Amino acid sequence: MEHVTVQDVDVPAVGMGTWRLEGRECRRAVADALDLGYRHLDTAQAYDNEADVGAAIADAEVPREELFVATKLDGDHRAYEDVIAGVEASLDRLGLDWVDLLYVHWPNDSLPVLDEFLPDWLALPGPLAPDAAAVPIGETLDAMATLRREGLIDHLGVSNFGPERLAAARERSGAPILADQVQYHPYWDQSDLLDYCLREDVLLTAYSPLGQGGVLDDERLRRIGERYDKSPAQVAIRWLVQQAGVCTIPKATSRDHLAANLDVFDFELTDAELLAVHQPSKLRTVGSILRGQGPF
Repeated sequence: MEHVTVQDVDVPAVGMGTWRLEGRECRRAVADALDLGYRHLDTAQAYDNEADVGAAIADAEVPREELFVATKLDGDHRAYEDVIAGVEASLDRLGLDWVDLLYVHWPNDSLPVLDEFLPDWLALPGPLAPDAAAVPIGETLDAMATLRREGLIDHLGVSNFGPERLAAARERSGAPILADQVQYHPYWDQSDLLDYCLREDVLLTAYSPLGQGGVLDDERLRRIGERYDKSPAQVAIRWLVQQAGVCTIPKATSRDHLAANLDVFDFELTDAELLAVHQPSKLRTVGSILRGQGPF
C-alpha cells in the first residue's frame, strides 16, 4: 500500500468508503477489505454503520496501530458538549480507544457544495440538524482539539469545505487540520481547493471517486485503461492517487471490486493521460449527485 504524507503523517492512499453500507453487508465488505490489505477505513456518525465497521475490525487479525480509521460528526453533534458525547459514543460503537481522524461532516452554516450545480427547483435538503447553523465552527473545533489532547482522536479534519471555509477553519482551529474530504472525480473540478491544500500541506481526501458509477462507461477512460489492462474505474482511481496530496476512499461491496480498486499501484499515467482523464462537467457532476441521492 502506498501512502500520502502530509504534516509528517502517513495516510494510506486508497481507503474504503462505507456510505450506505449497513449490517451484515457492511461487516462482510470491511472484513474483505482488511483481508485484501486495506488499512484506511472511512465511516461517519450519519452512516449508522460505525458498529458494523467496528465489528469487522474486531474480528480481523490486524493490529490497531496499522489502521487509519476516520469518522465524521453528525449534524446533531456540533455544540461543544455534543461533540464530546458524540465522539465517545462513536468510539463505543467502533470498539476503539481512539480514531485517527475526526471530520466535521459539513460546514455548520450551509450546504454550499450543491449551490454551484443545482437549479433552485432541484435544491436538495442539507443533512444538518436545524440548529447546526447556530453553532460557530470555532466551538466545534475547540471540542475536537480537546478530544485530541485527551487522546481520543489523533487528527482533525473537515469535509465538504471549499478553500475559503477551509482557510477560515484552519485560522480558527486550536489544532492542525490534517484533511479536507470532498467529492472529487474526473468530472468535478477541485483544482482551486487542491492548490490550496498543496500550499498549506493539507490532505485532500476524495470521496465518490467514480462519480457514483459515472466513470464506468466512460469511453475515454476505457481507451486509456486498455493500454495498461485496467478498467475505467482503476484509471479514475489512479488519476487521483497520482496527484500529490490526494488520497481516495472508493466504496465497493464485492471482494472483486475491492481488490480491483486497490490494484492501481502497478502502472502510471502519462502527463497527457492525466490531462485527458480530467474533463470537468457540470452535467455529469449533477448526474452523479442524483444517482447517489446527494453528495455525502
